[in-house]
Amino acid sequence: MRILIVEDDRVLSLMESKMVERMGHEVAEVLTKGEDAVDITVNGNIDLILMDIMLEGSIDGIEAMKQIRGSSDIPVIYITGNSDRSTRERAKETNYIDYLVKPITFDRLKQAIESVEHI
Repeated sequence: MRILIVEDDRVLSLMESKMVERMGHEVAEVLTKGEDAVDITVNGNIDLILMDIMLEGSIDGIEAMKQIRGSSDIPVIYITGNSDRSTRERAKETNYIDYLVKPITFDRLKQAIESVEHI
C-alpha cells in the first residue's frame, strides 16, 4: 500500500514513516502543507492518507480532505493532537476511517491501517 503522510512536525513524520515501513507499506511522500496534499492526490497513486489536522500553509488537514473529496475517495486516517468535539465534527464531513489522537502507538496505527486493507 502506498501511503501519503501529511504532518508538519518533522520528528513525528519521521516516526510515522518508520512505522509505515515497518508494517511493510511504502511511504509515497511526506508533506507539511494541506495544499500540497491536494495537489499530489490528483496525480499521485496514493492508497491511504495519514493526515494531521494542524498543518503549515493556508488550509488545515480537514479542509485539504474536503478538497480531495471533490475528486477522490482515498481513505484517510487523521493523526492529530486536536481531540475537541467541534474538530471531530468537522472531520466527519470527510468520511474518515479513523481519528487517532497523539501520541500514537505502533499497534494503534497498525490496527487503523489494517482496517483500510479490509475495505
